[in-house]
Amino acid sequence: MQLKITIQSMINRIFYKAVCFALTLLLVNAYGQIKSISGKNISKSSMNSFLLAQMDSLKLPGLSIAFIDNGKIIYHNELGFADIENKTKVDSNTIFEAASMSKTTFAYFVLKLVDKGILTLDTPLYKYLPNKDIAYDERYKLITARMVLSHTTGLPNWREWDLADSSLHIKKGDLYLKFTPGTQFSYSGEAYQYLVNVVAHLLHKTQKELDAVFYEEVCKPLKMKHAYYWWNNYISKHRATGYKQKDSDGINVKNELKKFEEFGAAGTLRTNAIDYANFMIGLINGQGLSKKSLAEMFKQQSKVPDWDDADFWGLGINMKKTYYGTRYMHSGNNGDFTAYFMMYKDKKKGFVFMTNCNRAGDLFDKLEPFYSKGK
Repeated sequence: MQLKITIQSMINRIFYKAVCFALTLLLVNAYGQIKSISGKNISKSSMNSFLLAQMDSLKLPGLSIAFIDNGKIIYHNELGFADIENKTKVDSNTIFEAASMSKTTFAYFVLKLVDKGILTLDTPLYKYLPNKDIAYDERYKLITARMVLSHTTGLPNWREWDLADSSLHIKKGDLYLKFTPGTQFSYSGEAYQYLVNVVAHLLHKTQKELDAVFYEEVCKPLKMKHAYYWWNNYISKHRATGYKQKDSDGINVKNELKKFEEFGAAGTLRTNAIDYANFMIGLINGQGLSKKSLAEMFKQQSKVPDWDDADFWGLGINMKKTYYGTRYMHSGNNGDFTAYFMMYKDKKKGFVFMTNCNRAGDLFDKLEPFYSKGK
C-alpha cells in the first residue's frame, strides 16, 4: 500500500511538472521575439538573466517591466519584493507610483478634452480660472495649457523647495514666476496642478471625481485596468512599499506611506508596467485623439537647454534625436518610487519599468543600451 502511494505521488509530481512546462511553453509562445531597437534578437532568457543581474547589482527591492514591439506587449515580468519585511513578492497586481510619468497620461487626458471643445491649448488659463496665488504678477495671465504641458510657464517646479532668487524678495513658499511665460523652458509640477484645477472647474468636478472621469476617458479605452491618481481601496490592498537607499551599501530603507489623496497630475498616478504599456500602445497607434491633437503632443514645443536625456519637449513627453531615430520618453522620481518609459513611435517599440526604490535611473543607464543594441 505504501509503495502504491509513493508511486502515485511520483506520477502526480511528474504530471504537475509536465503541466507547468506546457503552460510555460504556451506563455512563451503567446509573445513574440524581443527585438532590440537595432533589430537584433534578444532571447527572453537573456532578458531574464540581464534583469536579475541588475536587480542583484543595484539591490532593487521590486520591479514591474514590459516591452512593446509592433504595437503589442511582447514581454513583461514582475520581479522581487513589493514589501521586503513581509516578504510579499511583486505580482501582476502590484501597484507602483508612476511619479512624474503621471504627467504624460494627464497630457493625453487634457488633449482629449481639447478634442471635445472643453478648453483650448492657447486660451490663457486665468480666463477659465484665476490663480490667486500668483495673481500679484500680471504676467501669469499669459499662461496657457500648451505652456503647462511643454514646461514654459515660468512657474517653479514646487514652490516649497524651488525657491526664488533672493533678489526678487519673494517670501519663502510663495508662488512666483522665474521668467515671462512662454519665453523659456523650466520644468514645473506647480503648473500641472494649476491646470488640474482648471480642468476640474470646467468639468464641475472635485479632484476626487476627476479621477473617475480620467478612468472613463483614458483608462478604459486604452485597457489600463488599474491606474489611479486618487488613493483607493485597490491601491491600499496591492501597493508596493517604497524604499530608499541612503548610502552606497545598498540597504533599502523603508519610507513612510504616502496616500496622495489628491489628483496629482504631476506625480500621483499609481499603476504597473503592463497597464502603462497599454497606454503607450495607445499613443503609438494614435488611439483616442484627433490627428491634430496627436501631432501637437509629439511636436517640438520647447527646446530643453541642458538635459542629457532630452532635446525638446512635446506635450507631456520629451524627445531626443538618436542614431535609431526620435526617442520619446519620460521618467519619474518620487524618492522611494522611480520609473522610466521610452519608445520609438515610428518603430512601434519601447519599454516601461517601475521600481519601489530610488535606483531606476541606474537601471535605465544599463537597460537602454542593452535594449537599443541588443548586446
